Amino acid sequence: MPAIRLTQRRVDALGPRRKVRDVRDADLKGYGVRVMPSGTKRYFVHSQYRGRRVWKIVGDAAEITEAEARVRARSMLAALRAGREPDVEEPGTTPFESVAEEVFDRYGRRWKPGTLKVNRIYLRRQILPYFEGRAIGAITRQDVQTWFRSLHATPAAANRSAPILSTIMRQAESWGYRPENSNPCKGIRRYRRGRSERFLSPEEYRRLGEALDRHGKGRPLHAAAVRLLMLTGCRRSEVLTLEWSFYREGRLYLPDGKTGPRTVWLSRPARDILDRLPRSGRTVFPVAGRRAPWLWLQDFWSEVRSEAGLDDVRLHDLRHSYASIALTSGESVRTLGRLLGHEQPSTTLKYAHLSDATVREAVDALAPVLAGERT
Repeated sequence: MPAIRLTQRRVDALGPRRKVRDVRDADLKGYGVRVMPSGTKRYFVHSQYRGRRVWKIVGDAAEITEAEARVRARSMLAALRAGREPDVEEPGTTPFESVAEEVFDRYGRRWKPGTLKVNRIYLRRQILPYFEGRAIGAITRQDVQTWFRSLHATPAAANRSAPILSTIMRQAESWGYRPENSNPCKGIRRYRRGRSERFLSPEEYRRLGEALDRHGKGRPLHAAAVRLLMLTGCRRSEVLTLEWSFYREGRLYLPDGKTGPRTVWLSRPARDILDRLPRSGRTVFPVAGRRAPWLWLQDFWSEVRSEAGLDDVRLHDLRHSYASIALTSGESVRTLGRLLGHEQPSTTLKYAHLSDATVREAVDALAPVLAGERT
């Protein structure tokens, strides 16, 4: 909201909202009041000190008046602008939840809407109960280790929450809330996953193909979706959100995959599947607008895999198996990276140097294996 002239009456009138909000003073630059979703209000100053951004609490609005806060803020800002450290408690007194909210508002724009929604759930359920109310600069590596151990009963949630906490701490450094190179999440070892990756054998591919032939007669679109997963190594979300406009020149041009826009080179069997499907709308599969589009395919997959004797195989394992076949067929790890649309910083540049022809040849080499033409 725009800056206003803070007065006691106006501060008292500020009510809580769903998100943290800062109300800045129109007269004293760098001074304002932060209103938490809980209703708590804290006066703050925000300025530069020795080349870094500094955010400091002046006082709790329930304990000091606006007039008292203004006097303190003026003194603190004068000290900062003169190159002196204000006489306030250290390290970084900014509450953890305030920085977390800023990270989700600013950095969270880089996340896809679904990822942002899920990350907020982990923040609320796994992270805030432990760190809320703590000063961001006072959180140590020991604190993070203790928190991570406290989640041992839910290792998947712990592993998913750890990178979110690390992002918050990394951005806290970048924005001056913590000293540089002080991320307490570095080196935290995640819990081992109880389930190893699953790869299909040629015999299992044969049984799966036969089951798809039988079930596909009644539900051809479902069978086509599974076959595309097998023949492309695409993620489930990438296949289920396909639009016909993405398919041209024998390729899929995905504008918004998990790692951003990418091109999927299609083998002849994959192109045949798409060419045989009816074009009755904008999307290839009828899941647009569903709250849980993946459920459209899940029941069908459960039936097919059970009949094929593959009860332990997930849809995502088809992607793992595609990668396994690519490697055993002689494709390089770099080529595989482009085939699967991976985004690894250490190998991105190598992927960029591969020619389209190389990837095209790799796809065609995989097609006979996945289509069952050789075992």
